[in-house]
Amino acid sequence: MHELVGALRSYAWGSRTALAELCGRQVPSAHPEAELWFGAHPANPAYLRTDDGTRSLLEVVSENPGEELGAAATRFGDRLPFLLKILAAEEPLSLQAHPSAEQARSGFARENRTQVPLDSPMRNYRDDSHKPELVVALERFEALAGFRDPLRTVDLFRALDVAELAQYADLLAAQPDSDGLRTLFTSWITLPPTVLDTLLPTVLDGCVRYLSGSEREFAAEARTTLELAEAYPGDAGVLAAMLLNRITLQPGQGLFLAAGNLHAYLHGVAVEIMANSDNVLRGGLTPKHVDVPELLKVLDFEPIDLPLVLPQPAGDGSVRYPTPAPEFALRRFDLTAGSALVPLTDAGPGIVLCTSGSVRLLDGDSKVSLTRGAAAWISATDKDIRAQATDGPATLFCACVGGVFSAPPEAAPSNTA
Repeated sequence: MHELVGALRSYAWGSRTALAELCGRQVPSAHPEAELWFGAHPANPAYLRTDDGTRSLLEVVSENPGEELGAAATRFGDRLPFLLKILAAEEPLSLQAHPSAEQARSGFARENRTQVPLDSPMRNYRDDSHKPELVVALERFEALAGFRDPLRTVDLFRALDVAELAQYADLLAAQPDSDGLRTLFTSWITLPPTVLDTLLPTVLDGCVRYLSGSEREFAAEARTTLELAEAYPGDAGVLAAMLLNRITLQPGQGLFLAAGNLHAYLHGVAVEIMANSDNVLRGGLTPKHVDVPELLKVLDFEPIDLPLVLPQPAGDGSVRYPTPAPEFALRRFDLTAGSALVPLTDAGPGIVLCTSGSVRLLDGDSKVSLTRGAAAWISATDKDIRAQATDGPATLFCACVGGVFSAPPEAAPSNTA
């Protein structure tokens, strides 16, 4: 058991206050801070604090996978299968989806054969893994996720009362299924600039009129469309985003995204856990590489309801966030001030992340103290980890390999709230 120092990632959509404040650093930060990675991904591994200094978690795991990962080394090929993050979105992220395991293997091999450099901005597949992911809100968290029921989208279009949307409303009304969504999405995302430059302003005018009226059913959708257009003027992704579920997570609620789910995180701070991958196919709302043909290969156009994951009592003082992902499982402990030592896990490898208060972790004679934004690495040989809040109440997130605390696929949550 060792303290784990996260790797800070700076992107333009990040916050100058959220992560700095969470980690007790000077506010505002010098640059937008978007993500804090706790894992062993080659692009940015976290570091262990040891008596001999700091060492990369990737290096430690690679040198001794049997001791660090235990049985997970056999299941996942001598690599930590998950990546834990804190995400802070001040502005919207790109409209994106992630490939399935088969698509990731095929795409990675194809780009290797064509010798696309791993660090090339034109690269779609930076590894050969899929990327199912779960976010759990630390504060109010806004997102777009999954294609909305087409008939609800028809209602939205007609409520905006934009003549130029009538033909698209009719298209979806006549074919309110995944095929209709595929046709409309493909049409919009590939619109010629001259057509887009005519259609988009009329839609935005409709959103303004709608918000100035008394009707409020689609207020969040209309407001988000305007905000995206302001951030990314002239981007076809603004139209495409109108086809997605608009979701607000309250603190403690989760959102699970399987392969092919189109999504965009809009605003807020959350804990995020995913398979240990950095594969992203983008469809807009970004200055980064957009590969529409490749995106269309991976998208799942089947409409879904809000894909929320609500915390479930785990029987050990924690709540869990069940998903079908085999790579990861996530639990949350809410510790009260002065509470007795609470057993955390006997199933390493894992990462323990403190998001509020301060805690002391004990493993025999070993001790690690964590404050907000700090984490600890639990190897497979650490069998008796206990935690105690040291200065008022505290919150811990415990990430481990799936199959221990996560539900099997048949017991995973449905796509309904």
